[in-house]
Amino acid sequence: MFIYIHKIRNCLRLYRNNLIKTVCSGKGIGKVVLAGYTYLFNKEAGNLLKYLIRRSAYSVLIILGVMIVTFVLFRVAAGDPAAAILGKNPSPEEVEQLREELGSNRPLFWGWWRSTECFSGADFSTGQAPPRTKISNGKIKDGILLLDNGSIEFKRNFAVPGSRTKAIVRYRGQLKISGKEFNSPEWQSADFIISRKTVNLVIGTPGSAEIRYLRFERSQSSPLNSQLAASFGELVSFSPDFPYISFLNFGRSLTTREPVRQVLWRGIWPSLCLMLPIFFGELIIGIVLAMLSATCRDSWIDRAIVIASVAGMSISYLVFIIFGQWYLGYYYNLFPVWGWGDVRHLLLPVMIGIISGLGGGIRFYRTVFINELNREYLRTARAKGCNKASVYFKHLLRNAAIPIIARSTTVLPFLFTGSLLLETFFGIPGLGYAGINALHNADLQLLKALVILGALMFVVINLLADFSYAWADPRIRLNR
Repeated sequence: MFIYIHKIRNCLRLYRNNLIKTVCSGKGIGKVVLAGYTYLFNKEAGNLLKYLIRRSAYSVLIILGVMIVTFVLFRVAAGDPAAAILGKNPSPEEVEQLREELGSNRPLFWGWWRSTECFSGADFSTGQAPPRTKISNGKIKDGILLLDNGSIEFKRNFAVPGSRTKAIVRYRGQLKISGKEFNSPEWQSADFIISRKTVNLVIGTPGSAEIRYLRFERSQSSPLNSQLAASFGELVSFSPDFPYISFLNFGRSLTTREPVRQVLWRGIWPSLCLMLPIFFGELIIGIVLAMLSATCRDSWIDRAIVIASVAGMSISYLVFIIFGQWYLGYYYNLFPVWGWGDVRHLLLPVMIGIISGLGGGIRFYRTVFINELNREYLRTARAKGCNKASVYFKHLLRNAAIPIIARSTTVLPFLFTGSLLLETFFGIPGLGYAGINALHNADLQLLKALVILGALMFVVINLLADFSYAWADPRIRLNR
């Protein structure tokens, strides 16, 4: 990739040199085009391009790490979601269809076989025989099926055209399956191919045998068709038809059967309507009060602002919500406490969000401003006769912009994912409200989409923050 970028850049440089010879003596648009190309390929632009490529590569690695972690959490640790979704006694066809849709029947990383319910598998650790099976001269004891001159018969649930089916059995003793004999005094696993014409699979023993479990798998066309590959395909996938590439394909919600992308798109706008006023209100009010506190240091104004900030940080978010809903919403009937429809439904949650987050912001900004107040450039600005507004809002605020930007970038991703508590208590149908419902209903598809969306927002916003540092402070160079 870097080789191709280097070649393209060399070609454009050659084109620029030819352009210089052509329009050097020209006027009007020729000089404008020449000036644009000269700026584009100067040293600073080259450093910017290198930094962009390097940071983008780091961001891709971070996203890959997030995808692997979410894969482990939602695929490996969570197990098969079919039992939780379909409830008790689902039909084998329903289980097979849901696992096929979710991709949970595929191998985790690599393999030619995937699980199937064309025959019902048997795990005797539950102490019960699986459905559509018949046991003769045998009993289940301590999670093991004991056969003494007996057999167990499995009935086919449905046909699997175009695929081979095999069974894997964990046994000890002597077994006879489809004319083949298996004999082992120790516990071991054996697998065998099942004929497509087989309707009833009989596993018998001429003597005694013990069986722990028996599961069934069917073949697939590619070993790369795994759950890990499907997880990466949810982030970005390609197709031969227009638009050839698509993003965030998380399938359907497990509870409502609605496309997850549609749920995200519907919930992102209420979350933005709630969180944007909270973000800008907290930022502006926090900076103004922190600057007032820093400039009036050790005065009663400073002490009052610091005490109020510490008190605000010490009070739980829930206390603000309950107090606001009870007194301002119910007792005085100033605001609606539930629903989503007009601006009035946003006033109380926005007010609570700003007040609850204001304390930490004021203390942080106050520390930054106090550190900057003792710098020489402010004394120089005062000595030159600059008024207080110019000193504080032009010089002080500009030089304190980097820590302000750094703190803001940690808050910006929540503008998209929403506030869980505010949206839940006030009935705002944003992404936070959808996340709580997905958690209650064990909707793993929607939960996974919200986790990955939040991680993507963090990565992208931190990447943009790195470039904004250079804008805020010209002393910062992006070539390091």
